[in-house]
Amino acid sequence: MQPLDGQQLGAQRGGSQQLSGQSSTCQEESGQESQEPGRETQLPQLRSLEQTDRVDVAMVGAVGLEEGVRVTEVDEYGFKSIDVCRRFNLRPLDILAEAIPPHSAAGGIRVTQAHGVRGLQLSAAAPHALSFPASRIFFRCDLFPEEFSIVITLKVPNLPPKKNEYLFTVVAEEADALLLGLRYSPTRLHFLFLSQDPAGAWQTRVTFHSPALTDREWHTLVLAVSEGSFSLTTDCGLPLDIMADVPFPATLSVRGARFFIGSRKRTKGLFTGLVRQLVLLPGSDATPRLCPCRSAELAVLSIPPVLQGLTGKPEDNEVLKYPYETDMKVTLGSRPPCTKEEDAQFWFDASQKGLFLCVGSEWVSVLAAREKLDYVEEHQSLFTNSETLGIEVFAIPEAGLFVATANRKTTSAIYKWTDGKFASYQNIRTHQAQSWRHFTIGKKVFLAVANFEPNEKGQEFSVIYKWSQTKLRFTPYQRVPTHSARDWEAFKVAGEHFLAVANHREGDNHNIDSVIYKWNPRTRLFEANQTIATSGAYDWEFFTVGPYSFLAVANAFNGRSTKLHSHLYVWLFGSFQLFQAFLTFGAADWEVFHIGERVFLAVANSHSYDVEMQAHNDSYVVNSVIYELNVTAQTFVKFQEIPTCSALDWEFFSVGEDYFLVVANSFDGNTFSVNSIIYRWQGYEGFVAVHSLPTFGCRDWEAFRTAAGSYLLYSSAKEPRSRVLKLRTG
Repeated sequence: MQPLDGQQLGAQRGGSQQLSGQSSTCQEESGQESQEPGRETQLPQLRSLEQTDRVDVAMVGAVGLEEGVRVTEVDEYGFKSIDVCRRFNLRPLDILAEAIPPHSAAGGIRVTQAHGVRGLQLSAAAPHALSFPASRIFFRCDLFPEEFSIVITLKVPNLPPKKNEYLFTVVAEEADALLLGLRYSPTRLHFLFLSQDPAGAWQTRVTFHSPALTDREWHTLVLAVSEGSFSLTTDCGLPLDIMADVPFPATLSVRGARFFIGSRKRTKGLFTGLVRQLVLLPGSDATPRLCPCRSAELAVLSIPPVLQGLTGKPEDNEVLKYPYETDMKVTLGSRPPCTKEEDAQFWFDASQKGLFLCVGSEWVSVLAAREKLDYVEEHQSLFTNSETLGIEVFAIPEAGLFVATANRKTTSAIYKWTDGKFASYQNIRTHQAQSWRHFTIGKKVFLAVANFEPNEKGQEFSVIYKWSQTKLRFTPYQRVPTHSARDWEAFKVAGEHFLAVANHREGDNHNIDSVIYKWNPRTRLFEANQTIATSGAYDWEFFTVGPYSFLAVANAFNGRSTKLHSHLYVWLFGSFQLFQAFLTFGAADWEVFHIGERVFLAVANSHSYDVEMQAHNDSYVVNSVIYELNVTAQTFVKFQEIPTCSALDWEFFSVGEDYFLVVANSFDGNTFSVNSIIYRWQGYEGFVAVHSLPTFGCRDWEAFRTAAGSYLLYSSAKEPRSRVLKLRTG
């Protein structure tokens, strides 16, 4: 019989799929139905049992309202038994779930992931791996429904022009006759079924033009059948309708038949793509149950458990029941570029034993051997122009990794990471520079230096430099009046950019204002926005907790004592307002860090000194303190005290799943040759000392990572040499 070609009748039929004022829902991965209560959308002309047939009451009572019962039709002359089945409970039948072997490894079946979605793939060596007898679901009635819909989610490969593959078939095993099935070619989808009349039997083919299937993407199809009406909906789009001369048979017996998924019981025509869903819904069109749907190509009526969720660990130490693969490329070797072409592809780093996924422009670790810090070794002695008071490690896109050193004498420097070490890159004239701060505004890259002393003309200012894309150097951008500046802090609040300078003293007066500057997009300059009274300010630290923005200042000396309060401010109503005060002793640094949901704030105390009690109170060995945010009390409370030797800096970093703090111990009252300590987070115990690092006049720490591993860099305020240390992990 000649194929019946589909006609585009969606314009006439599409509007009838959804009732006015009602909406259907998109199913989730649970595989359960989701439909409005009391609503059952049926195909046209679906006959009601009450309209046409009587039921033998005794038989109904015995069988129950399950899959179906045989009915006895009554005519005007009395009872006459006929071979007809009517269905009462029109539940979806998950054909794919029925076909998957439940308790043992399935030979010839693989679970494969493509585009983040799982499907089953068949092996040519076992074309009948996914099959089951029709009697398993038609156990009370052996007639295939006259009106039904089939939902299938699949990903098909590109096929040669004349090749066909079967999606599913129902085959009478004894006669090896195809009763019904779905088959596709590169441009068409064919629905096949057996027709018969007193003259004989023949195979009918209903053909839909469907060129979109072979684009190597996931698609969900709904084939709805009602007598002579055949409809195909792809990804909840407009349906293709066919009114055929040959209707689907009302009495198609599946006794002795078998369902085959992805084949016709033989290797020829085996489905080579992925199948995720195959559901038979007797008596109704499944389209209103699935559509509209946000991800229409993956709309769900019922999904087998093995294809749901994430891959779980085998239970009871058993092996996985089904082999699992992913349709992804994995690159080996050195770190490849992560561009649009590599997006969603994997890279395996054999040296680090890690698996990375390209997301956007970055490689994101998805699986790695657990790193643990074994020991620390010297990687590089970085000789500097003079003693170094502060360091800043930063990266510039397409330019590289850099470190800026704030040197005591008139020249500070920038070094670039080259061939695994820092090499001299640019010298910048400074005036006893204390620190650098790197920040960006849009695509502009800036570097601000805090100058402690005036220039040769007696002018006292700090300078903001801007990265030149043409010169590939930092050039002066803006001078800012400061007073013995110790630190800059750059941050962003409510979409606006700010810079805060820590003014240490003006002459002999340590009780002066530090200033917060705000970026003016019109003038493209920083302008004074707020002043905050400080006492020998040494450091600013900005951080956020939920929607709140905080700024902490480390006050070191008020002219008489180092024992004074440092303050934490919160952003409210367009300015920073006092939130909490902390008693500190020559506070030189604040470091904020998070461990899980917990928020910590560590202060580095450098000196306990009081002018009036100098002989009795002049100690460099003092406790530095870690505070933790108590969300209920809305305040930071003391968490742990750690003995330190004139601590000038804290640096928080992590290795694998472990968290660490390293302190810059600079002086113990007798010598600058003191050990700086690495502390490891140990939960209830807090931070515990694990490594003791010999340092000389240690002033600042920076942690950074490259493709080759993790590093620490410390600066010395007592010698013109900084050191790069490598963290050896195992």
